[in-house]
Order: sequence, then C-alpha cells, then structure tokens
Amino acid sequence: MKLFEFEAKQILRKCGLATPRGGVASSPGEAVAIAKELGTPVVLKAQILVAGRGKAGGIKFADDAEAAGKVAAGLIGTSIKGCRVDKLLVEEKLDISEQFYASVTIDRQARRYVALASADGGVDIEQVAAESSAAIARHRIDPSAGFSQSEAEWLVERIPKISQHMLKSVREKKVDRYLKTDVSAFGSVLAALFCLATEYDAELVEINPLAKVASGEFVAADARIILDDNALFRHPEFSDRGLSRADDSPREAEARRQDLTYVDLSGDIGIVGNGAGLVMATMDLIRLHGGEPANFLDIGGGAQAEVINKGLTLVMSKPEVKAVLVNVLGGITRCDEVARGVIEALNGTGTKKPIAVRMMGTNEKEGTAMLQQAGVTVYADMETAANEIMRLKERQAA
Repeated sequence: MKLFEFEAKQILRKCGLATPRGGVASSPGEAVAIAKELGTPVVLKAQILVAGRGKAGGIKFADDAEAAGKVAAGLIGTSIKGCRVDKLLVEEKLDISEQFYASVTIDRQARRYVALASADGGVDIEQVAAESSAAIARHRIDPSAGFSQSEAEWLVERIPKISQHMLKSVREKKVDRYLKTDVSAFGSVLAALFCLATEYDAELVEINPLAKVASGEFVAADARIILDDNALFRHPEFSDRGLSRADDSPREAEARRQDLTYVDLSGDIGIVGNGAGLVMATMDLIRLHGGEPANFLDIGGGAQAEVINKGLTLVMSKPEVKAVLVNVLGGITRCDEVARGVIEALNGTGTKKPIAVRMMGTNEKEGTAMLQQAGVTVYADMETAANEIMRLKERQAA
C-alpha cells in the first residue's frame, strides 16, 4: 500500500523527524487559508501516488496566499499522469542549502532491510544509481542486531562526497566540527527510518530530498512510504484504505472489492489462472508467441465456480481484451468447478469474446465434457492453447 506524501510525513513527525510546516487542502479556499497561516512563500504539491509528478506539473510554488489560491484552482480536479488530483499539500517553501537522499528498503535477495544514503538528493535515485552506483552508500541491516546510531553515522561517513571532504580535512589537519554535526544529524534520520520501517512493516521508507536548510537542520522535504499489504491487519489505522486505493484502475478496484488478485496490464489477451507462478508462466508464453497480456488474474487454490465466474467476467469486461486464455492445474481446484464458472460467465455476460481453456487435474474429464458440451474447446497443453488463443485473436481482429 502506497501512502500519500502527507500521510508519510505524519508518520515521520511521530518518529521525531522534521518536516516543513503545512497542511492539506481540498479546495482553493483551503489552500489560501493554509498559506495565510504560514505567512511565507509556499509550495503546493499534488497528492497522487505516482512518481515524477514534479516534472508533470504537479509541484508549483506561490509567493503569497492569493497566488496559492490561483495555483490550487489550476491543480485541483485536474489529472496528472492519469491520476485525479483531489488534494494538495501546501507547505512553507524551504531555504535549502544542500540536498541528500535517505531510505530504508527491503533487499529481497539478502532477506533483510538495507539502508541507503547519498549526497545526491532531489533527483531520481535510479538516475543516480545508473550514472554512478558508487555515489550511494549502502548497509545491509542485521535484523537481530538492529541499526544503531553509530552504525548509521558509519554509513553516512561512507557517502563518497562526505568521505572525500573528511579526508581532505584530515590532510589539512583541521577538525570540521560542522561536518561532524551533519554526520550525527544525518545518522539520526537513517536510524529513525529503520525504526519506522520495522514498526509499520514498510517495504520502503524514503526521504528525497532530505534537505539541509539555512539553520543547519535536516528536514524531510519529500517523503514516500510503501507498506506491506500482508501486514495491514496490524495497522488498523489504514483499514479504510483496504478496499480502495488511489492508484487502482477501475477494474483493479472492483477486483479488490471481490477479493480477486488482479492487475491491469497494457495488452489485449486476457489471462486467468490458479496460482501466481502458473499465471506468470502463462503470461510469458503469450509474450513468447508475440502477444501481450491484458491482465494478471490469479483465482487462487480451491476456487469455486462463483470465483471463476467473477474473475472471467471481470477480464472480459475490459474493452481492450480481444481473447481470453484460461489455464488451470487442478489440485484442490476442481476442473468441473472451473468449467461451471466459465460457462456461467459466458452465459451471464453480454460481451462475447473468443476463449481457450487448458486444464488438467482433479475431475478433468468431467470439466472437459461440460465445456465441450457448451461449445468451448479444451486443450491438452499450454503450448497448444497459447497458439490457439493467438489464432483466435487474429481472427477476431480480421
């Protein structure tokens, strides 16, 4: 689950980290009121759950309250990168002297958290990594030991630009107390991010940029948090977000309401399967044959006819879908239940699209007979089914 920037900053403040003063506005009038209360030039930031909003026009500045109202009127209700802007975060404009990057995320290969820090903040970290991966200092965190302040400071000192500065200070036989203060403050931020990540079961906690302002304080100018969906039961404060995500497509939102594991994709061949691995293998096979999947839909193990009906109906409702491939390995999922669900979906929807079914396993003969009687061909292997669905799609297009 992705959190909005204002939600992420609320959590940062609870953990003792500094953020700009500001508030959330849902109308130009509210933006004006917040700007007046701040009494400074402000930045208005569209609250959407996609990256790159700044380059897309979602972050704008205003010198006073009146200008803030005009900017808000031009942003609220618009669409940026396909997302509707309903809220703005209105904050004081910071007097930034330096920009850094700080995050704690999951290293899945190492099966532990990793802390990342860089002196190149304010730009996409992917861009920094692509141009010079050495510009980012990394530290894999031992989950049994945690991440102490001293370890965090050790990581900061290994950021190339900072370590080079420190080395120069040693050569010149001078003590850079200001830099040592920075290392301590930056380290405190990283240590706090780790505590936040573990407390909230976060997959990512990121501050970019972590701004050093004129006063010398480190402030989270922007923040991003992604929570692990599997741990949301431990965080009831987000329970109202469980069935509605701002970054969901309409079909993804509907699938979530129906407890279906569904993801929209950009192709035109619908995919239905049981088990994430099988669905992904089916998608790969379609690509191998020159096609593009329109979705990912995993009906799960032991799915009953009602679930198959709902899932297939949802897939066929997508206008871009030209044909649908159903691929099922029956274990605890019974093939006769799959067949019953497919037939119900075909009979219940007004949209008729070509369909190919490959299924084997429990009650395979019964399910195959049911589908054949309904005029649906069942194929013995994935390769044949994939070839057939491509042929059906081309014939449909013609």
